[in-house]
Amino acid sequence: MNPDLFLADLERKPEVLGVLASALRSDDPWAGSPISADSRIVLLGMGSSHYANSVAAARLRTRGIDAVAELASSDLMPAVSDRTVVVAVSASGGSAETLHAVAGYRERCPVVALTNVDGSTVTEGAAHVVPMLAQVEAGGVACRSFQHTLALLLALESRLTGGGDVPALVEAAAAATADLLERQDAWLPPLIANAIGPDGTHIVAPARRLSSAQQGALMLREGPRLPSVGCETGDWSHVDVYLTKTTDYRMLLFVGSRWEPELERWIRERGSRLVSIGAENAGAAQVIRYRGDDSDDVRLLTEVFIPELLSAAAWSN
Repeated sequence: MNPDLFLADLERKPEVLGVLASALRSDDPWAGSPISADSRIVLLGMGSSHYANSVAAARLRTRGIDAVAELASSDLMPAVSDRTVVVAVSASGGSAETLHAVAGYRERCPVVALTNVDGSTVTEGAAHVVPMLAQVEAGGVACRSFQHTLALLLALESRLTGGGDVPALVEAAAAATADLLERQDAWLPPLIANAIGPDGTHIVAPARRLSSAQQGALMLREGPRLPSVGCETGDWSHVDVYLTKTTDYRMLLFVGSRWEPELERWIRERGSRLVSIGAENAGAAQVIRYRGDDSDDVRLLTEVFIPELLSAAAWSN
């Protein structure tokens, strides 16, 4: 792992997202897979892959598709039916837990591999392979591959439910990411001061975009090795609020939950520091806006870039 190469990986996000958008316009990566609207889809992965899978599975369920996301390390795997299709997600294609879980399913149902490494172990015996097209992440951190996993799972959702122009969405996310890069000298230095404190950084997002909080926190732990935790907005008032009373509490809030007023009340009453991302907030120490942040799906594919760049800055220092 290398902080300079990690930053370089991040700076190439708009370019590589553009490549993905072009690929999605010319070809459906899920065409020819055994997945249909009647399938019982089991999404398997670890870490970043599981974060993306969980949001994708929840979205599919709201559209009437039978889908679940499981940590590949679990001993409590879903039973197999004649409708089961497993989607094994691994950027490296070699996650030991994912490979073990796939081995338990391979002889009983079709397995589709979603990976960033052509010919990786997870593709062996797969009924279909979907390439992430995130290119080589030289910094050793799954950053572009996380974003591409989300985009490709959104493409699966679109295929099964008949809605959404995913290539246009990916292009919008590329433009939003480029906008944040171009203006980072204005928002990143104050973010470092506001978000990184002696007691860590807390990142909060609505349930439908919980992956942003989880991945953002992981970036701060994995790169600069700083304490950071991701939490869901409504659940925050039940599990995380207590720390505002005893610590120098710093929060990045990805906006969009109906449960924000209760969170903001506690933050205000206890003098904690809040950074609002994606919308104005009168009580925030800092507000970060970006192109297209009025679209929830653009937020899903873009907002994690902010803690990623924060991680890169902290890591290099």
